[in-house]
Amino acid sequence: MFTNSTVAISLKSTSTSPLESVKSMTLVKKHHPNYQLIASFGLILIFGLIMLTSASQVVGLDKFADPYYHLKHQLLKGVLPGFICLLVAAKIPYKFWRRLAFPLFIVSIILLLLVFIPGLNFSHNGAKRWLVFGPLNFQPTEFVKVGAIIFFAAWFSLKKKLEEIKSFQYTLLPFISYLGMITALIALEPDIGTLSVIVLAVLAIYWVAGARFLHLALLALLGIVAFLILILAAPYRLARVTSFFNPESDVSGSSYQINQSLIAVGSGGLFGQGLGQSKQKYQYLPEVVGDSIFAVIAEELGYLITAAFLLLYLFFITLCYQVAARSPDFFGKFIATGIATWLAYQALINVSSMVGVTPLTGLPFPFLSYGSSSMIATLIAVGLLINISQYTYTPTLAPLKSKKRTK
Repeated sequence: MFTNSTVAISLKSTSTSPLESVKSMTLVKKHHPNYQLIASFGLILIFGLIMLTSASQVVGLDKFADPYYHLKHQLLKGVLPGFICLLVAAKIPYKFWRRLAFPLFIVSIILLLLVFIPGLNFSHNGAKRWLVFGPLNFQPTEFVKVGAIIFFAAWFSLKKKLEEIKSFQYTLLPFISYLGMITALIALEPDIGTLSVIVLAVLAIYWVAGARFLHLALLALLGIVAFLILILAAPYRLARVTSFFNPESDVSGSSYQINQSLIAVGSGGLFGQGLGQSKQKYQYLPEVVGDSIFAVIAEELGYLITAAFLLLYLFFITLCYQVAARSPDFFGKFIATGIATWLAYQALINVSSMVGVTPLTGLPFPFLSYGSSSMIATLIAVGLLINISQYTYTPTLAPLKSKKRTK
């Protein structure tokens, strides 16, 4: 049974990481954070706020009589509290969160249950994804991403210590039960996009931890079956898949958003229409401040600048995985792996759905799309990465030892 006390078991430095047995790696005690990680993240965030300002002016003026409504709310309710959380997460040693892993899991389950209580939830288009406490409202699944990654990072690091990571009975079955509780509750909301992010991030941790290929294949099979059931159970999901294979099937209905997105992306050309000059944001493109913001970026800035931004984001993700690779123990490695996979996958799916490579999922682009809960959660994740980067190994050349020849 996995309890809070078992999560708190410390992992000795002599047995927690295979990197420690490599002579070409030198363990450095707490040092400066990864400044490249911080700088690239800062550029992405600033770029996102600029593009949110441009994309939201029309809808802000139309709905709230204020062209800067979304920017103000993103700053006051997302960026400001998110930065406070980032500073806290960057300051507290990441190993501290191991002892809170199980309580975070319990809190995550409770939050997911609360969205089904009338009076506490806020429904939109039939989905119960938000909690409302007076003037405060937030989306629990965004914070469950962080809680799930910390929990499974601690749990798998424990399994590595006990040498049970390849066990069917002691690892795979409990893993399915723990993850099953989270996935079932999120599927009932429903929020399939966020569910896919959490599942993939956790599976990435499991894979890095050294799971058997057969166990991963079994999980993949279960996931595919569950995914097909969820698609067939909801007509609107099936319509999205149908419109993906045939975008011209219902241009005023299920295919409307993808067609308007493709028009926006195609209109941008090489150099774009100019910052603030998007035509699709004038009530043509749905969710211009949410999952469709990338289409506005492509229309206004064009292929060259958009490609440069995506290269910057790819560089940021590479640094995230670098933090994972150089972490001094399994717990840090698993947290960084989960966060990097989360941020990479979510951006990839957002972009690919906007250009018609994958079906629409409604996933926001991290640091760009409007949403205070998403912004706070991603800033917490960056804070954790910054803290882990202060304890990473530094690759060095192994010293050559001269041996005296004996006669």
